[in-house]
Amino acid sequence: MSTPGKILNDPIYGFITVPHPVVQRLIDHAWFQRLRYIKQLGLGHLVYPGALHTRFHHALGAMHLMSEAVATLRAKGHSITDEEALGAHVAILLHDIGHGPFSHALEHSIVEGMDHEAISALVMDALNAGFDGALGTGIRIFRDQHPKRFLHQLVSSQLDVDRIDYLNRDSFYTGVSEGVIGGERIIKMLQVVNDRLVVEEKAIYSIEKFIVARRLMYWQVYLHKTVVACEMMLVETLRRAKTLGLADVPLFGSPALLRFLRTRHDRASFNDPAVLTDFLKLDDHDIMGAVKVWCDHPDKVLARLATDLTQRHNLHIRLRDARWTDEEVQALRTHVSNTLGITPEESAHFVLTGRIVNNAYDPAKDRIELLFKDGTVRDIAQASDNLGIAALARPVEKWYLAWPRGVNGVVPG
Repeated sequence: MSTPGKILNDPIYGFITVPHPVVQRLIDHAWFQRLRYIKQLGLGHLVYPGALHTRFHHALGAMHLMSEAVATLRAKGHSITDEEALGAHVAILLHDIGHGPFSHALEHSIVEGMDHEAISALVMDALNAGFDGALGTGIRIFRDQHPKRFLHQLVSSQLDVDRIDYLNRDSFYTGVSEGVIGGERIIKMLQVVNDRLVVEEKAIYSIEKFIVARRLMYWQVYLHKTVVACEMMLVETLRRAKTLGLADVPLFGSPALLRFLRTRHDRASFNDPAVLTDFLKLDDHDIMGAVKVWCDHPDKVLARLATDLTQRHNLHIRLRDARWTDEEVQALRTHVSNTLGITPEESAHFVLTGRIVNNAYDPAKDRIELLFKDGTVRDIAQASDNLGIAALARPVEKWYLAWPRGVNGVVPG
């Protein structure tokens, strides 16, 4: 790596260093700077007022942890060239570059069939053209196409620097102490065996805490029922706006936002560079600026959705282990239709059902493996004497039903 560049002050790690001029150029790029205006936890601040940190914060923190991980593995004798080190930093820095405003909300409303991972890949290719191919190794690492596959695991796996950063960072900003993990110790205990990332056995308790912390952060923060309700309200607000936009009903919005509200956009449409460019103009301000104006829209449904969201009149939400029946949902929608004076079809914007899944550790998808002194490698769920870890390898599924405040009388038990 070349001589390090700027030093940044991070509230989690203290002073961190930008490791390479190419990395600094990426940070300075307008598409990366946009992440300053996209909150890491979407509408999580409506439950945890301090959760106002951004994707920009998180990407820089993950970049720092990548530097620590590369240094650790090099010190243990593993060959990582300067080009590969740069590539690993590029891959982790850009792993969230395709996120839209409020993270996942746009994936379910104004853009169809296009998740942030796919958009990130398109953005990386576009950036690489502008960087004369200097990002090629990083893109191959991101896509798991590089010969040293452990580098991809540092970016995306059950125990990657992405997860290590967001658990500690989200815990810090929400004040949920259960999310604090021993990230520094985990990174110091990393090893590589047969081109797979593993952890030395003496880090077993740190790994156990990591898995438990992830489980608790999902229930307390990411899948907190009020956060889920508020995010669904935003999705329904955008869906209603898009329905109106496609029908040529006048709507307020920035030019980039109106492009996506007035026209259907799927994966194929992103082959047009202008569509990608407009998507990368969107941030949280575009959405909330429009939502505030929509509070006074003549469409009764859009106005109610926008007003409830901006004033935090969040939906009631109830969780249970079994799916809500069609009869229960339809009865509630009929009641809401009569109460709010809207059509039964429109009541579907206000009575919502679905499921949430908490899967803290999924060994079927990927494994966290421990390296023992005798050279054997074992999965954490098998190696741990904590019976709870094996239990955490099983997903927990909850079904939700949400409806507007002030509507009572026929809510299922």
